[in-house]
Amino acid sequence: MKRLIILFALAIGLYGCGIYSKYKPQTEVPKGLFGVADTLTSSDTASLGNLSWREMFTDPQLQFLIEKGLQNNTNLQTAHLKVQEAEAALMSSRLSYLPAFALAPEGAISSFDRGKATKTYSLPITASWEVDIFGRLTNAKRRSKAAYLQSQEYAQAVQTQLIAGIANSYYTLLMLDAQYEIAKSTEASWQESVRTTRAMKGAGMVTEAGLAQTEATYYQIRTTLLDLEEQIEKVENALSLLLADVPQQIQRGKLNAQRLPEKVSVGVPLQLLSRRPDVKSAELALAQAFYTTNAARSAFYPSLVLGGSLGWTNSAGSYIVNPGKLLAAAVGSLTVPLFNKGMNRAQLKIAKAQQEEARLNFTQSLLNAGSEVNDALTQYQTAVEKSEWYEKQVQSLVTAEKSTRLLMQHSSNTTYLEVLVAQQTLLNAQLTQVANRFAQIQGLINLYQALGGGRE
Repeated sequence: MKRLIILFALAIGLYGCGIYSKYKPQTEVPKGLFGVADTLTSSDTASLGNLSWREMFTDPQLQFLIEKGLQNNTNLQTAHLKVQEAEAALMSSRLSYLPAFALAPEGAISSFDRGKATKTYSLPITASWEVDIFGRLTNAKRRSKAAYLQSQEYAQAVQTQLIAGIANSYYTLLMLDAQYEIAKSTEASWQESVRTTRAMKGAGMVTEAGLAQTEATYYQIRTTLLDLEEQIEKVENALSLLLADVPQQIQRGKLNAQRLPEKVSVGVPLQLLSRRPDVKSAELALAQAFYTTNAARSAFYPSLVLGGSLGWTNSAGSYIVNPGKLLAAAVGSLTVPLFNKGMNRAQLKIAKAQQEEARLNFTQSLLNAGSEVNDALTQYQTAVEKSEWYEKQVQSLVTAEKSTRLLMQHSSNTTYLEVLVAQQTLLNAQLTQVANRFAQIQGLINLYQALGGGRE
C-alpha cells in the first residue's frame, strides 16, 4: 500500500513535468493577416468560405462535374483510405489500455537413458497489462487522435483543391468558347474583307500593301482559331483527368449566363484556424509533435507491467500427474531505465526540435493562407473594376469601327485599311474583355478556396 501511495505521489509530481499535459489549440492570428482585405471586411464574420460548394456553383453542368469528381477522383479516394488507416491506428492505441490475452499451449516428450518417455503439457491463458502510470499510453493515444484528425483535414484539403480545380477548368472552357465564338465571327467578316480587298485591288482602289496586310490579318485570325481549338482540347483532357475518366467532350453552359455570389466577404482572420484544412492540418501536426515530446519525457520513468496465467498442466515440478491440475500465476514487473538515459535525452532533444519545426510550419501555413486570401480578393476586385472600363472600351471601338466604315464609304480620305485596323482593334478588345470576365470568376474561386470553402 505504501508503495502505491509513493507511485501515485510520483505521478502527481510528474504532471507538472508536462507528461500528462494536453495540447492547447491556437486562438490567435497575426494582426493584418489579410493585408488590405483585413481593413475592408474583417469586421464581418460572414465569409464566402462558409458557403457549401452547391451554393457557390449553381451551374447544373458544373455541379454534375463536381459530383462526378468527388466520386471518382483517385487522389480523393486515396485520402479517404488514409483516414481509415488513421482511424484503425487510433483504435489500436485505445485498445492498448486493456489487458492482452493469449492462449499459450505447450507440450513436451522426454526420456532419460532410454527409459520410458514422459509427456508433459500445459494449457494456460496468459495475460499482460501495462499500467499507464507515467503517460506513455496516454500520449500515444492523443498523438494517434491528432493524426486521425489530421488525415480528415488532409482529405478535406484534397476535396477543396479538387472542387476549385474542376471549377477553374470549367470556366476556362467557357472563356475559350466565348473567345472562339468572337474569333469565328470575326474570321467570317475578315474572309469577306479579303475578297472585297482583292476586288478593290483589281479596280486600283487598294494597293498591293493594303491587300497583303488584309490577307496577313485574316491568316492570323485563322491561326488564333486553331490555337483556341487546341487549348479547348487540352483543357477538356485535363478536366477529364480530374474526373478520373477518359478524354471526352465536356458538356457546358455559356460564360455570359453564369451567376456567382455578388456579395463577397472574407470574414475574420481567426476563422482560418477552423476552416482552412491545410492550416488545421499543420496545427494537428504541431499537436502530434507536442505529444511526441511528452512521450519522450515519459521514457525517463519506469514502466509497470502486470502479467499472469491461468490454465491446466500435468507438470508439477519433478512429478507428472494425470489428469492435469489447475495452474495459476501472477507477476508484476517494474522496468527502470538505467544505462539508456543518454539515448533518452537525445530522443527528447530530437522531439523538441521537431516540435519547434512543426510550430514554424504552422505559422508559415497561416501566413500563406492570409497571403492567398489577399491575392485572390485583389484579383477579384481588380477584375471587377476593369470590367467597367473594358465595357466602355468595347462600346467605343464598336462605334469607331462603324464610323470608320461610313467614312470610307462617303469620303476618299479614309481607306479600307483603316477599317481593317479598327476591326482588328475591336477583336483584341473583345477577347481581352472575355479574359477579364474569367479573371473575375477565377479570383472568386481562388478566394473561396483560400477561405476554406469546398465543404458539403
